[in-house]
Amino acid sequence: MPEPNEGTEMSKPKFAHNVFQTANHEAMRDWYCTVLDAHVVYEDATLTFLTFDDEHHRVALLHPPIEFQAKTAITASLHHSAYTFDSIDGLLERYAMLRDQGITPAVCIAHGVTTSMYYQDPDRNFVELQIDRFAEPAQATAYMLGPEYAADSVGPAFDPEELLAARRAGASVEELSDRAWALKTELPNPLEVLMGG
Repeated sequence: MPEPNEGTEMSKPKFAHNVFQTANHEAMRDWYCTVLDAHVVYEDATLTFLTFDDEHHRVALLHPPIEFQAKTAITASLHHSAYTFDSIDGLLERYAMLRDQGITPAVCIAHGVTTSMYYQDPDRNFVELQIDRFAEPAQATAYMLGPEYAADSVGPAFDPEELLAARRAGASVEELSDRAWALKTELPNPLEVLMGG
């Protein structure tokens, strides 16, 4: 293996999977299969592997036969995992499908850089389903370094039913991705929901 030098670019890893330690594996398995349209690749008494794409597993559940303590709102841990859709219509289609199965977001946030719906799994981990506002990462970075994001890095909450209705009425993706749309309705501070999870 050659020695790295200043002109050599380091290889970069790519994300592979999340593993959740759980005492509630059947409910967790069923929830992730529903929310992510995933399927079980492998399952035994200790491990469950799920995937929703060409990777052999994207979500794993570790469920050995021991007693775990439940996570609380003040447990230091991974806060959430996030999954991106290609379009606002794809995100809204998934929202409506989940809503009709009784799975609704804990909070929805117009971050400005993304339009995001935060769900909680049976172990109370947050899962963000989102779309990116900008086509290029550099545009997103520029927005995050700008004045609107500096004034409020979280962004306002929004009602997903209002987003769905507005899109069905013909509102553009650009209009619905702008925080100004979400600010038309005054909702509680979404950070309180994210921190109370």
